[in-house]
Amino acid sequence: MSEIIITLDQLRSLIGLRMIHQGLRCQVIEVLEDGPSIVLQGIDETPTIQPNQHGEATRRSPVTYTIPVLNEEHTELSSEFLALDLIE
Repeated sequence: MSEIIITLDQLRSLIGLRMIHQGLRCQVIEVLEDGPSIVLQGIDETPTIQPNQHGEATRRSPVTYTIPVLNEEHTELSSEFLALDLIE
């Protein structure tokens, strides 16, 4: 099997789209080159308490999820990526 080639520009075109991830409404907020992966931010969820570098709870932050685009062999799209449903 050959490696799947997907460009960062193709993935960046997803930024701003709303999707369903594991039954939760999310929005694509970032593309990470490493992987590559996309980062989703929960839309309807209550923000979680985020600790600072010292472990002290200092602020509330929206929940984020990092979804790999390709499988480990880079031969297919990952099952997590394929499971995302686009919200119209």
